[in-house]
Amino acid sequence: MRAGESPESVDLGRFVEKAYLDYSMTVILDRALPHLADGLKPVQRRILYAMHELGLGDHPKFKKSARTVGDVIGKFHPHGDQAAYEALVLMAQPFSCRYPLVTGQGNFGSPDNPKSFAAMRYTESRLSPYAELLLAELDQGTVDWVPNFDGTLEEPVLLPARMPWVLLNGSSGIAVGMATDIPPHNLGEIAQALIHLLDHPKAGPDALRAFIPGPDFPTEAEITTGADELAVLYAAGCGMVRARARYHREDHDLVVEALPYQVSGSAVLTELARLVEAGELPWVRDLRDESDQEHPTRLVITLREGEVPMERIFEHLCAVCDLERSYRVNFNVITPAGAPRVLGLADLLHQWLGFRLATLERLLRWQLGRVRVRLEVVTGLLRVHHDLLAVIRIIRESGEPREELMRVFGLTERQAEAVLDMRLRQLARLESLALEKEQETLSARGAEIEATLSSPARLRKQVRAQLVADRARFADPRRSPLVPRLPAERLSRERVSHGEAITVVLTRRGWIRTARGHEWDPKQATYRSGDGFLALERGDSRETLVLFDSQGRVYNLGPDDLPDRRSPGIPLTSRLDPPPDARFVALSFLRPDEPVLWADDWGYGLVLPAPALAVRLRRGRQLFRLPQGDAALAAAPLGRAGRVVLLGSAGRLLVIDPAGIPRQAQGRGVRLLGIPAPQRGEERLLAALPLAPGAGLRLVSGRRELRLSPAGLKAYHGDRGRRGRPLPDPWQRRMDDLAVEVIPATAGD
Repeated sequence: MRAGESPESVDLGRFVEKAYLDYSMTVILDRALPHLADGLKPVQRRILYAMHELGLGDHPKFKKSARTVGDVIGKFHPHGDQAAYEALVLMAQPFSCRYPLVTGQGNFGSPDNPKSFAAMRYTESRLSPYAELLLAELDQGTVDWVPNFDGTLEEPVLLPARMPWVLLNGSSGIAVGMATDIPPHNLGEIAQALIHLLDHPKAGPDALRAFIPGPDFPTEAEITTGADELAVLYAAGCGMVRARARYHREDHDLVVEALPYQVSGSAVLTELARLVEAGELPWVRDLRDESDQEHPTRLVITLREGEVPMERIFEHLCAVCDLERSYRVNFNVITPAGAPRVLGLADLLHQWLGFRLATLERLLRWQLGRVRVRLEVVTGLLRVHHDLLAVIRIIRESGEPREELMRVFGLTERQAEAVLDMRLRQLARLESLALEKEQETLSARGAEIEATLSSPARLRKQVRAQLVADRARFADPRRSPLVPRLPAERLSRERVSHGEAITVVLTRRGWIRTARGHEWDPKQATYRSGDGFLALERGDSRETLVLFDSQGRVYNLGPDDLPDRRSPGIPLTSRLDPPPDARFVALSFLRPDEPVLWADDWGYGLVLPAPALAVRLRRGRQLFRLPQGDAALAAAPLGRAGRVVLLGSAGRLLVIDPAGIPRQAQGRGVRLLGIPAPQRGEERLLAALPLAPGAGLRLVSGRRELRLSPAGLKAYHGDRGRRGRPLPDPWQRRMDDLAVEVIPATAGD
């Protein structure tokens, strides 16, 4: 504060709010989130540009990493040298980057310990061939430039990427109030999707998913997330991806040959050794790490002889350590508009293509300017070639030869300078012929560029040609195979080795119990006062239970330690955390090939694929979205159902084809039974039952009974969403205490 000035009074609350907002925007835009255009954060962009300025292309010799880091922090990135060096190392690690942008020489870390790299004074580095896709067009008018931190140099705002690196190498970062987690993808698949998008600009997410089936990590572990879940992830731009290690059998040895992304083999063996010592892995006899240069990952787990299948043991190991890992996915990027935004795959590719087309247009305009300048010079040289003696005389005798040449020959200032700079050897006649040929070539090139700039179709065609060429040069096979599997489940020793048939019973008040075998009739059992039988499921003790509540949530539970039939059971709320006003409506066993039909009392429904039913959270997961005041009915395994029977409270029956019900990992579903809007609240769907081929239906109300054979049900067939046909009188008036049962096909009609 200067002498005589009074201090400015600022409200502390507004000052803190503004300071925190400024800090937040700096972290978001200049540190944590990648830009959609080149997929880089500022420190990565500055490292690549500094190496480009040092001439560290793919073929020159390596230079000390300390030299690069010195240029980066001294010219463009005034932060710590260790942070800049670590960012350089991460771009050079083939196990961290799907397509490394830097080639390193020396100790750049290992998959077991990525931060075990040597100091920057010991390592050397240069740009990899992939960096050409980011830097090749940098000095050709393609990007904007801004002053560096001290105003002595300029640096590019973005790099002119020829591929969407935000998808190829992915990115992760934590900003203020937001984060980004983008998995890497395969270059060939991304390029093919972009080519399809150029050929079909209106292509939607489903069409693009045919080319991009899922992420592609640097390691060769399996991606076990199902196709339906991946489709939801790519549509929304956020979700989860699971990866599981790969193994093969060698006698009694289980040999792990590929680990999930960013998983340390030594850490896995350390955790398994701890579990073995604690007696929690009785099937494991020995652990060895036989990884070497020929086999980068080779973890040998020697098993004891016994009745336990190796695949079940491996699944258990995946559940207790990082042999299976889930990755959060959040496509949060800085868009060309300069703001952070979560984008779905289709939106992201569309916006990147817009950036690429704009970059190519800038490149062509820069090339057109260069062509016009050179054409102007060549035209001037040709103009003076017919009277070279006059040119020589003017240069020898005139005090102002440039102005004299411009006056005598009608040259521009640039043309006159070119004539004055002309060498004596260019006075030869052959040079005149060469200039005429160059003039013709430049004119044709200028006309070609102008035609491309005036035609969006030709511009897109040129981008397409570049993508085809880059794909042919850089594409490689997918590393991460897509193998849909259920999440690995932790299994107890008894459950693995002594599986047995069990019957699980759910009561109306949400109590659960089990009984050995499939013969027990729970309807004859006793229940707590005010409670009664609701549902049962027969299966194996090694399987996982799936429970459904009235609010559309799904839960998983292991039946190992549930009480037997001699006790009243236990409340499910002691094992799970459902919402206070939710009630359990159905249960099932989780089976890989058995989707589940689920409907609500407003007549909407969907088919949930088996992988979506795997939920480890105590609070469950919302898979069926219900409107306010609606409730979900009992879910039913779809199995080999050839028909679905829908029964409404107005005494109407509709039989539909299950093929018309969409399979969704989550959602609102579609209308199954048409209930008129005025009747909603008074009329509702009572039951949605899948029927196997040849099965019939039995309706019971008090002492009255109605049997509908497969032939009798044909009269009620209709399209999905219809209201159905009325049942015979008096069944239309006897729906309150109605019980509905399926007559198996073996019972006949």
